[in-house]
Amino acid sequence: MRNKNFIIIMTVIVSALCLYYLSFSFVARSVHKDAEAYATDAQGNVDHDKQQTYLDSIWREPVYNFLGAEYTYQEVKENELGLGLDLSGGMHVVLEVSPVEIVKSLSGNSKDPNFLKALARAQEMQKNSQERFPNLFAEAYRELEPNGRLSRIFSNTGTRGKISYESSNAEVVDVINKEVDEAIERSFNILRTRVDKFGVNQPNIQRLGRSGRIQIELPGIDNPDRVRKLLQGMANLEFWEVWTPEEFSPYFSQLSDHLDKEEKAGRLNLGRTSAQAPTTNATTPATVQDAAADDVLAQAAATSNDTAAAAAKDTTALASAAQTDSADALQSLQEEQMGVMGRLFTMMPGGIGANVRDTAKINEIFRRPDVRSIFPANMKFLWSVKPIKGDNRQEFLEFYAVKKGRDGKAPMTGDAVNDARQDFDQNGRPEINMTMTPTGAKRWAKLTGDNVGRQVAIVLDNYVYSAPVVQGEITGGNSSITGNFTIEEAKDLANILKAGKMPAPTRIVEEAIVGPSLGQEAINQGLISTLAGLLAVVIFMIAYYRTGGFIANLALVFNVFFILGILAQFNAALTLPGIAGIVLTLGMAVDANVLIFERMREEAAKGLSLREVINKGYERAFMTIFDANVTTFLAGFILYYFGSGPVKGFAITMMLGIVTSFFTSVFISRVLIERTFAKAGKVSFSTSYTDKLFANVKFDVMKWKKAAYAFSLSVITFGFIAMYINGGLNLGVDFKGGRSYVVELDQAIPASDVRSSLVDNFEEAGTEVKTFGASNRLKITTSWLADDESLEADEKVRTALMQGLEEYKDQNPQVLSSSKVGATMADDIQNTALVSLVLAMIGIFIYVMFRFRNWQFSLGGVIALLHDAIMIVAVFAILDLFGISYEMDQIFIAAVLTIIGFSINDTVVIFDRVREYMDDNPRLHVSQIINPALINTFSRTIITSFTVFMVVLILFIFGGEVLRGFSLAMMIGVLFGVYSTLFIASPIVVDTMKKKDTPVASAKVA
Repeated sequence: MRNKNFIIIMTVIVSALCLYYLSFSFVARSVHKDAEAYATDAQGNVDHDKQQTYLDSIWREPVYNFLGAEYTYQEVKENELGLGLDLSGGMHVVLEVSPVEIVKSLSGNSKDPNFLKALARAQEMQKNSQERFPNLFAEAYRELEPNGRLSRIFSNTGTRGKISYESSNAEVVDVINKEVDEAIERSFNILRTRVDKFGVNQPNIQRLGRSGRIQIELPGIDNPDRVRKLLQGMANLEFWEVWTPEEFSPYFSQLSDHLDKEEKAGRLNLGRTSAQAPTTNATTPATVQDAAADDVLAQAAATSNDTAAAAAKDTTALASAAQTDSADALQSLQEEQMGVMGRLFTMMPGGIGANVRDTAKINEIFRRPDVRSIFPANMKFLWSVKPIKGDNRQEFLEFYAVKKGRDGKAPMTGDAVNDARQDFDQNGRPEINMTMTPTGAKRWAKLTGDNVGRQVAIVLDNYVYSAPVVQGEITGGNSSITGNFTIEEAKDLANILKAGKMPAPTRIVEEAIVGPSLGQEAINQGLISTLAGLLAVVIFMIAYYRTGGFIANLALVFNVFFILGILAQFNAALTLPGIAGIVLTLGMAVDANVLIFERMREEAAKGLSLREVINKGYERAFMTIFDANVTTFLAGFILYYFGSGPVKGFAITMMLGIVTSFFTSVFISRVLIERTFAKAGKVSFSTSYTDKLFANVKFDVMKWKKAAYAFSLSVITFGFIAMYINGGLNLGVDFKGGRSYVVELDQAIPASDVRSSLVDNFEEAGTEVKTFGASNRLKITTSWLADDESLEADEKVRTALMQGLEEYKDQNPQVLSSSKVGATMADDIQNTALVSLVLAMIGIFIYVMFRFRNWQFSLGGVIALLHDAIMIVAVFAILDLFGISYEMDQIFIAAVLTIIGFSINDTVVIFDRVREYMDDNPRLHVSQIINPALINTFSRTIITSFTVFMVVLILFIFGGEVLRGFSLAMMIGVLFGVYSTLFIASPIVVDTMKKKDTPVASAKVA
């Protein structure tokens, strides 16, 4: 074997990296056990608040030393292999930024009848279209008013400089699209900040392509209502006056005395605090000073020479550089606060601050009525949004005292800002240009005029993003913010300033809540199904291939190890569908070794030496394995690109499993086999029983093709009849929209009785109730108010659910999980599912045609795949007719696409053998060699299909209710995949390839 040393080195490197990244997971589990032990009392009860306090206290403390490199608990958690919400419990939300409100705002809330009709029409069109909303709006407006000019509606003070009365409709639509994109980006940044401040471990937030949707996953959430309100709340941008250190230091001195007395009296126990001891120098590093040193907000120069000269003469600005007297006052303040306050707070260049770990303690203190009474009624305290790194990996937040107005509100809010954008100043430094509305310009002039020499805080959602110092009154409403910004920081601040300018409300279009008990149950089911699948494959491979099977099992262990290690390296979360992907990989990974071993047995039958058998086996099987894996990988990639949530997790695991199984099966197993051969002088790949198992297989595919065509047509026809009788397909919530709940009762209650209790409450809307897993667990799905995605509708449906379950209150009904998919989201999921299936077919057709140089092979393969997909749907409909009902959801589509990948894998192996025979016998027609090719690959087809079917059957039994529909679809697909490869794909190739179409011999691959 060439490059053996390279393979060994690569295996060692990859193994070391996987071990390194997986080690974080073991450390995290160890720390969590320590925290649990710390919080467990003598009776074995765990105080979860105490446990969390322990974890918070070591959040930024080193807990892991790897070869001299120390890692804090935070870094360990960031690098561990996380668990998806379906395993850990929590909340999954997809929000959509409403473009309708943005368009209304850009129009100045126009009341033009055709404008309003076009908006309504565009909303209807969007339900069945993937086109962007502004483009649909323009199309709808053109239908209503063919010669109408959008500039007539959108040319106003708010769009000055962007849209004029002379702007064309295309130019107007371009501006609207740009504003919508900026609103989505702005909402994403705001939501990211809110999520980061929410206080959950390993939150995940990401944009879903260009759909205008944002996906958020929050593990461990136990208050969904709070999350919904937090995520859907409008951004609140405010400008506050700031108290100087000289003004608030006397009050802090009083508070310090008050807290010191409490501590001495034993009434105050702060526990461990993190602020550094006060010294004569700033306790944070020089980089802190640099970050806050020269935030300058200066009035922009006017365009005319006169105004430019006036601006140069009468320069007005805001600067966030710390004043010398402020620094002296702060130093004096800290010298006085050597007690409680000195331990909680630390001096920072622009004011005072605290270690991030201590902010919760400080908030608790400042919420106390006795503490609030020390400070003036118009003094309010806010934290900065962005932590500043200090020494020893510590992070600090600045603490601001802002001045309330007479009504308790900020003197100026975000509606005063007309626009803000990132630009560059005359020195090439990033800056933000900000313009005010006419009313806002007056309030801005007053605010800056009243606060010359003082700070003005820019606050969003009660967090300070910037607090520059006013150097002079700013008039005219045009300002620029310059300073020590990076381009990204300047863009972020511009987005923040625009947050109050235009309403961009978000609405929840998809939601799923998984309770912790279901999560733990899913973990147990996933572990059992994985171990059982692995054990079944291990036993079968050793029983069938003896030493070769043992080596294949070692490669399989490497494969699973690599999958988990690489998932950890990329900070991916392991989900229940991801576990299904690993279990499926166990079955599919065997395929490569089966191909190699079966090829070796063929070569051994020719009388070759064992060394030649090994070489020929791997060489002849290589391209076959490569082609088969590429087609399966293609299906996985399409799943990943178009899927979301659990489907994405499954696709990632499956693609990763394909890559790792190719490496372990083709390369690692060969190294192991050659080493075994070199050491023992022999390697066995069969037993006396398996040698004879497929020795005398004989059949004529073409003889049975008409019967096969008739059988397939009959099953498909029966399936469509069943669909008609059933009233359509049994679509899941994510395809038809609605809300779904998993409810557990103390004892089993007939699903039909519960449905009868709920129908009236759900106003006769489509409602389905069925047993879900355990006999005392029900899944309740309703389409009532599916078109209404508001929080009020969510609450209304849940209230109706609980009222309907009232008669079973003695059975203690509990909602374990819930999910919601809006009607628009459901339409999009249906469309993407259809597109993904079509693209998978097209991609495979092109690849097979490229590899085999014949469209007949592509046609036969794709028709067989389409046959398999339709057969799965048909059998599901037939089973539903007989009371065996499983939903068709996104996981079902994942199963169909996986079967497409698996089935073409099998077909490619047979086609490859047909091509080999054609190359060796160019004068023979395909009809003369199709049966020998099928017979010679029959053992591989059956063994691979059997192993995949075996592990999927185990997944069906042990994988839990969530994956039962997926497993059933896979089992049906595996059976029909083998059938279609033999009796559909191959006959179609023969029927479409005429005598004169004998293909040009391609390069040999084996």
